[in-house]
Amino acid sequence: MAFVRTPEERFSGIDDYPYEPRYVDVDGLRMAYVLVEPGDVGDETGTVLLLHGEPTWGYLYRKMIPPLVASGYRVVVPDLIGFGRSDKPVERSAYTYGGHVAWMREFLAATAAERGSGSLHLFGQDWGGLIGLRVAAENPGLTDRLILANTGLPEGQSPGAGFEFWRQFSQDVDFLDCGRLVDNATATEVSEAVQDAYRAPFPEELYMAGARHFPLLVPVSPDDPAVPANKAAWEVLERWTKPVLTLWAPDDPVLGGGQAAFTERIPGAAGQPHAEFRPASHFIQEDQGHALAEAMVAWLG
Repeated sequence: MAFVRTPEERFSGIDDYPYEPRYVDVDGLRMAYVLVEPGDVGDETGTVLLLHGEPTWGYLYRKMIPPLVASGYRVVVPDLIGFGRSDKPVERSAYTYGGHVAWMREFLAATAAERGSGSLHLFGQDWGGLIGLRVAAENPGLTDRLILANTGLPEGQSPGAGFEFWRQFSQDVDFLDCGRLVDNATATEVSEAVQDAYRAPFPEELYMAGARHFPLLVPVSPDDPAVPANKAAWEVLERWTKPVLTLWAPDDPVLGGGQAAFTERIPGAAGQPHAEFRPASHFIQEDQGHALAEAMVAWLG
């Protein structure tokens, strides 16, 4: 599989994500992640897995990691294949929904010893939820709690006009400026330095096959090859009694209305302290990262 690897110097000017990357081999590709231990490992109360989506990377969670670690949680933040410091296959055909699920499953198996035997709590937003929910449903004993934010698990239907606009724009625009995209999908101002951090993984178009192709992988038509697996995942989730929390930005023009699908269909979501956040848009971690982490700590505790 032909791939490119973003030069490390592209990340050298980022001073608000001070975590040393680690790497594991996944299907012949190098997958990057950070693992941050609580100050006193003896007080570790479980692992929180933070999964990002399109077109971001682990940097998206820089506001959430410190309060989670300070509360005694080990935090693991992978960069999806095609994003961040992870290797980036150059052919679009290398990227499939099922392939991303398999890569994540392999990543979790490869890092199991580092996570230890404690509880694993999964937080997924955007594609982090699409992938994470499949991994959780297909491996029911893997996760203890699910936390979902502005994500979905489509079964062949479009999330709406906002997504359709984004899908077409992502294919038509000459230059996919990931920094500007994050800024446009937040309710608060994103500085130029932060925008540059989101641009860092993609020196040129050659590195962007995954970022370009991801919007086309959302199963928005009944004949999409991912629909059967997503339907099977929903069958598991509709019997899921382990706790599920949703933390949502209702003003997100793409997925703002998606919270009810989870709170109404998953038994484990019943009676939980689901929350909405304002001001916040699609990248709720940028707008309300500290508040999200505080809500998670209160609930997990």
